[in-house]
Amino acid sequence: MGSDILAADTPLMTQYKEIKNENKDSILFFRLGDFYEMFFEDAVTASKELGLTLTSRNREKGQDVPLAGIPFHSAASYIAKLVNKGYKVAICEQVEDPKLTKGLVKREVVRVVTPGTVIDTDFLDEKSNNYLMGIVLKNNILGFSYIDITTGEFKVSEIEGEDINYRLLGEINKISPREIIIDSDSYRELENTLKAFGENNNINIHEYPKVKKSEEYLKNYFKVISLESFSLENKERAMEVSAMVLDYVVELQKGKELPIDKITYMRTDSLMELNLTTQRNLDIISNGKDQGNIGTLLWVLDQCKSSMGSRLLKKIIKNPLLNLDEIRERQNHTEYFINEVLIREELRENLKNVYDIERIIGKLVLETINARDLVALKVSIRNALEIYKYLNGNPIFEIDVKALVEAHNLIEQIIVDEPPFSVREGGMIKGGYNKDLDELHDISKRGKEYILEIESREREKTGIKTLKIKYNKVFGYFIEVTKSNNHLVPEEYIRRQTLANAERYIISELKEYEEKVINAKERIENLEFHIFRELTLKLKESKNVFQDLAYKLAYLDVITNFAHVATKNNYTKPEITKDFDLEIIGGRHAIVEKLIKSGGFVKNNIIFNSGKNMIILTGPNMSGKSTYMKQVALIIIMAHIGCYVPADYAKIGLVDRVFTRIGASDDLLTGQSTFMLEMSEVANIVNSATRNSFIILDEIGRGTSTFDGISIATAITEYIHDNIGAKTIFATHYHELTQLEGQLKNSENFRIEVKETGDEILFLREIVKGGADKSYGIEVARLAGLPKEILTRAKDMLKNLEDRKAIVNEKIKGEQLLLFGGEEKETFQEEKIEKIQSSTEDISKEEKIALRLLKEIELNSLTPMDALIKLNELKRILN
Repeated sequence: MGSDILAADTPLMTQYKEIKNENKDSILFFRLGDFYEMFFEDAVTASKELGLTLTSRNREKGQDVPLAGIPFHSAASYIAKLVNKGYKVAICEQVEDPKLTKGLVKREVVRVVTPGTVIDTDFLDEKSNNYLMGIVLKNNILGFSYIDITTGEFKVSEIEGEDINYRLLGEINKISPREIIIDSDSYRELENTLKAFGENNNINIHEYPKVKKSEEYLKNYFKVISLESFSLENKERAMEVSAMVLDYVVELQKGKELPIDKITYMRTDSLMELNLTTQRNLDIISNGKDQGNIGTLLWVLDQCKSSMGSRLLKKIIKNPLLNLDEIRERQNHTEYFINEVLIREELRENLKNVYDIERIIGKLVLETINARDLVALKVSIRNALEIYKYLNGNPIFEIDVKALVEAHNLIEQIIVDEPPFSVREGGMIKGGYNKDLDELHDISKRGKEYILEIESREREKTGIKTLKIKYNKVFGYFIEVTKSNNHLVPEEYIRRQTLANAERYIISELKEYEEKVINAKERIENLEFHIFRELTLKLKESKNVFQDLAYKLAYLDVITNFAHVATKNNYTKPEITKDFDLEIIGGRHAIVEKLIKSGGFVKNNIIFNSGKNMIILTGPNMSGKSTYMKQVALIIIMAHIGCYVPADYAKIGLVDRVFTRIGASDDLLTGQSTFMLEMSEVANIVNSATRNSFIILDEIGRGTSTFDGISIATAITEYIHDNIGAKTIFATHYHELTQLEGQLKNSENFRIEVKETGDEILFLREIVKGGADKSYGIEVARLAGLPKEILTRAKDMLKNLEDRKAIVNEKIKGEQLLLFGGEEKETFQEEKIEKIQSSTEDISKEEKIALRLLKEIELNSLTPMDALIKLNELKRILN
């Protein structure tokens, strides 16, 4: 690059600064010939983030101008790296042909790339969507929308009512956007909720203004007179957020056509609600260890053959259905392919050769498609037509065969089987398709041969045996004749130059050939690109046909995958009903059974009905309580996505929400302690659950003192039982809670079976009726690998404590016999209390309250649990 063009007063730098000033928040890729150049702060940033060499040239106002550049043909990988780090990149191209322009070439930003608007699919995860999400909150109604411009998916919904913030985090976690835009007013209300979550989950969150007239904007974009067809009528937040997201994308793509034809409104009441905690506790999409998918439900179920199928499966798993007909339809489709083994395996073989049609069509519309993509589309169509033949008119795969055949044949006729990557370098159009192109290729290939043919023909025609055709840069191709043969030169020869011993001539045929051969490569490239553009415009007319095909193939992939997984893992078809009942016989944990040796998993049952909807589950830690509870929740979710389930038999009434409170951990991002986080999650459950929900509570009350914990756990259990009536499993280490079975008519005690043989203890992982009376903590410590010395000391201390407890219990029992033996003893008790009161002149207010409460206690109706709670209450007052 010349040292003068970077000077402050050059037209180029003036042009650069004007364009950069309009894109201050982006790194500007400024096209100069075969390079994208970056200057000033952009150059410094790019060199640091991309490992580029930072140079400096010229001096502007006494300072060197930092400079960094990359070849234009490899820009995509550099853009992807910057965007993955959260930067915006503005692509500034030369929009005029430098060969045809005198002076400064016109340049414009043709596209701005952000994390949520990447269109180069080579740098995206093929099994995941790349979503941009928008959020608008006003008057306690939240609208959220998300879009994937590589596939054309555009969805919107609204949330209102209680716990909007918590429910929003659940939706964000399900959508997993790379970028979120939000208007300033909404951001002020949601900043505390979103900021830490975005940073912790690598989501780029920033403000963007709402469109002033959202409804009109959407109508104009989609060219409709009403939004009723999108179910957006009277949904103000949904319209605002949809318009905001669409405006953002259109702005970044600089008005280019997008593969977006509709907005899909999602009714939240048609989908099971899975909040953030539930998604994470059950390892549905990502595991809690490294946020990967190994050891998740997705990992177990995803054996799809296409990237489109894997993406659709992920959405299906995140959004279990509540529509009975839709669930049963998926079940029936799965059942068909379980029974038709040969057809299923043939289809799965064909699906292996189906490319990502969704993203290919996105490229087609966004005009970033190349000839290899078209070949991939052709191969995919061919395999889709083979699938159609196998299914022989089955309504599960109804496609526009005629349009697809025409598209296949068109690509087959025009594009070579192995085209180059670039659409600008030629070599992608088949021979025989275009006469002019064939001639140009012929000229380019034959070259010297053709010149020799003309030379031979002219010698024969003129009789000049020494006639020669030569070439130089000044005159191009010419015929050279010695002066002795000048009398034989035909009249049509045009003299170009006279030499001492020869004359040089040109003829029209030679000049025509010269024009062709000199410009042949450039003309081939331009003509091939023109033919390619005509083909893509023709194919774009069938965009909706291709998008429909993409979804049908993805769905077929998911359903045949369900059948394959069900057969391989010995799953059964669950019976889905509108009843309250839940019955699972021989249930297994879908994930855990894949992580242990074959046949090592212990099956268990569960039965809930209108008379029994609560299980109080006791047993040692590490004995399988959490696994049992989670397996029930996962089976419920699997049933609601239309999948078969790991059980011998399952009958499942529709469940609107699954709630989990499992484990103990601080939330460092929000500054909540273990106990505060636990109580916040429980509050969300009791405020949101309905009778048709399923609730898992594991070890509630562990983060505080024993009496506090027992009191809280008891109160929560009673509230869920009496006021909600949801199907609930309450796992606890408080054995005292087993006494609730006698007080709560719809509750039942179950425990993890333990086998004791001498000093050896074996956890059988089997759930049986009845409550546990031991914790087996030392045995768990042994299994965890604590040194033998610690275990021996712990056993000694445990024995001492149990002996002391027995002595105390005997003493208390004696006092109880004395104080609480009958009516006479009750009278004695009252007299004793009154005597204490009358003999104490300076008794405190708290002591008086405690004495009054003690006097009011109905001792004969107290359970041991109630007694503990009352004693704890008295202790708090006196302290």
